[in-house]
Amino acid sequence: MEAYTKITDEVIEKLRKIVGKDNIILNKDKMIDYSHDEFALDWMRHFPEVVVKPATTEEISEIMKLANKERFPVTPRGGGTGIVGGCIPLFGGIVLSLEKMNKVLEIDKENLMVTVEPGVTLMDFYQEVESSGLFFPPHPGDETAYVGGAIATNAGGARAVKYGVMRDFVKGLEVVLATGEILKLGGKVLKNCTGYSLLHLMIGSEGTLGIITRAVIKLIPPLKNTITLIIPYDSLYNAIKTVPEIILTGILPVSVEFIQSDVLLPSEKLLGKNWPCKEGKAFLMIIVDGTTEEELYEFCEKIADICAANKSKDTVVADGKQKQKDVLAIRSNIYEGLKSDTIEVLDITVPLSEIVNHLNRVSEISKDYGIWLPTYGHAADGNLHTHIMKLKKEDEQFKRLGEDKWKEKYPVVRKLLHEDCIKRGGVISGEHCIGIAKKEYLPIALEGIHLEMLKRIKRAFDPNYVLNPGKIF
Repeated sequence: MEAYTKITDEVIEKLRKIVGKDNIILNKDKMIDYSHDEFALDWMRHFPEVVVKPATTEEISEIMKLANKERFPVTPRGGGTGIVGGCIPLFGGIVLSLEKMNKVLEIDKENLMVTVEPGVTLMDFYQEVESSGLFFPPHPGDETAYVGGAIATNAGGARAVKYGVMRDFVKGLEVVLATGEILKLGGKVLKNCTGYSLLHLMIGSEGTLGIITRAVIKLIPPLKNTITLIIPYDSLYNAIKTVPEIILTGILPVSVEFIQSDVLLPSEKLLGKNWPCKEGKAFLMIIVDGTTEEELYEFCEKIADICAANKSKDTVVADGKQKQKDVLAIRSNIYEGLKSDTIEVLDITVPLSEIVNHLNRVSEISKDYGIWLPTYGHAADGNLHTHIMKLKKEDEQFKRLGEDKWKEKYPVVRKLLHEDCIKRGGVISGEHCIGIAKKEYLPIALEGIHLEMLKRIKRAFDPNYVLNPGKIF
């Protein structure tokens, strides 16, 4: 690891000249929110020496030139909603908050493109786009997340099955490199084979290769007709086994989520909303769209028949916009509902044929170690979210594990879960990225030459290792 210099009074004065005195935080009490993300455990908390809030690409460029010259670390930060420590200032230095770069700059209806700064929240982004009569399909979950952070983590979410993840929609980026140089990639074009795709390299790079300052994102016309189906089962495994049969019919849903009943109550309480189906121990939540109502209902009938053949109970239909929003909100807030008793939520992705086998292993580990491991996720892309909890479950009752007990079980359980993922040909992160939390598993998830190539890329973009150090590797 590089030896970093401390932030001096002279550097502080230079930063003031770049961003203005009102855009610098030095008071430790005011830096608390910038010392952590949503990862549950306190060991991930690290304070910066200073927080700076630039408002332009040029200001960020000057900050990075200074950092590269003086050799102090810079940690870019979006909304802080990540759960792997990707925006934690592990070595102090500067936290570079993008909160002031929060404008939707242009919605180009002719080209179906939006140009946006990185500090726009997803909530504001969706509202701006939809008010223009267009639609942005990816829905990572927490709408307080920033667009820049969603790009830096290649976020996916519930609607990825049919329409894809952030990488499928980002067509152009403006990026400030670790050296302060400004790089412009792509633009309002749908095809581009002009050299290596540095654009796609930046997407999902966790702020370790460059700082995103502007993005051009593809939009689509609004979905004309959608229906959300809630299909209850007595067996989670029957629910999961249904999914490939649906896909093989040629119907490609917008979303296929699997949810166990015991994770819904905390989310319902949090939102004051009710899940529309009380039968069953597990559910498929399937969102379907169609060009006409006739096509849509034909899809729904086929799906319901396939589910019934796999021992589902009666399908519940949420056909109004508000009902569909409520259902999606409950699903999207499962993490928030469980958060207070969560040690860590995993982001394992396995081949579709291995979902049931991995879930069997999760159940075995839960019983062997007496720890509740609620799991839900994206059934049509194999992305599974297992919560490692501070609770055990006995006869449908939850009991809190003592601190000594969960601290003893936690490292063993997370290691077993990741090893099972890799054994089944899976990957250790589908959408949350690596950050600090998962980097210990990267050497067993990737072959040696693969990992070495990633390190060479990092060195090429950041020769002095000043940009978001300590992440991924």
